[in-house]
Amino acid sequence: MATARGRRLEGMNYWPGFVDALSTMLLVIIFLLSVFMLAQFFLSREVSGKDTALARLNRQIEELTSLLALERSQKNEDQTKITALSATLEASQSERQKLLDEASQGGAGAEAANDKAVAAANAFDAQRQISARALAQVDILNEQIAALRKQLAAIQEALNASEASEKQSQEHIADLGQRLNVALAQKVQELSRYRSDFFGQLRQILGSRPDIRVVGDRFVFQSSVLFESNKADISPDGRQSLDTLASAALDLEREIPPDIPWILRIDGHTDSKAITGGQFKSNWELSAARAISVVQYLIGKGVEPTRLAAAGFGEFQPIDTGTDEEALAHNRRIELKLTER
Repeated sequence: MATARGRRLEGMNYWPGFVDALSTMLLVIIFLLSVFMLAQFFLSREVSGKDTALARLNRQIEELTSLLALERSQKNEDQTKITALSATLEASQSERQKLLDEASQGGAGAEAANDKAVAAANAFDAQRQISARALAQVDILNEQIAALRKQLAAIQEALNASEASEKQSQEHIADLGQRLNVALAQKVQELSRYRSDFFGQLRQILGSRPDIRVVGDRFVFQSSVLFESNKADISPDGRQSLDTLASAALDLEREIPPDIPWILRIDGHTDSKAITGGQFKSNWELSAARAISVVQYLIGKGVEPTRLAAAGFGEFQPIDTGTDEEALAHNRRIELKLTER
């Protein structure tokens, strides 16, 4: 048996290098994924800031547009007043000329007509100056709106570039995620292969005992193999079985590459009978205490503690739903599961 194990280990000498390469690739992928996640974070902040600036510029454009509309309205009103004053001025000039023609009949009437015409001309000049100022303000507003529209176009162009860059980053992240999933799947397959070898080795050493069997991805010891009824201390016969388990676990530690995060989980299970009296108050406590006893025994045999875990499930994970003694015996068990940490 030792010769067969040595041959198997000799045939697997290429695995550490292969696994190192996979580990390096996985670290590179994780590093690139972290870089792209950081880039995504900063791009999101940049786009958020540009959205805020864009909203502020839009508000300014709306305000300037309103002001421009008011100025245009005022301009139209001023034009109307200028037209009215022009008509008034023409009428005044006509009246003045008429009064001048009649000046020979009375100087006071000519002077009154002249004063009236001068007043109308002054009013016309004042209104024209107001209109000129309004037109100047409208021109200034038009220039400001044109500048804001240029800024808006530049921000929109930057946003489009950011969206394109973000889309490209998302594609890279998706590609990296797919590669990472492939690498993880390969690790899981490799761990499954080691699990099969481990259980096969245990089966070969322990033989075809009906109270020790493989169920799916778990190796199952009936509690009677390791413990006496309602106790968590390992029996002498149980120590022999656990010695075999410890030897196989030590071989497993040497065979599995250190970069694969695996643990050997020890699960304690009981039947559904309530505990009355004794050291333990419930099946929860009994199942957990038995799992811990197995873990402590394996540690005492040299198994690395970081590769072990203990869990108690009480009577709540039965594998046989019957109520006869045989079904209850099936449910009283210790399960070993080689899994990822």
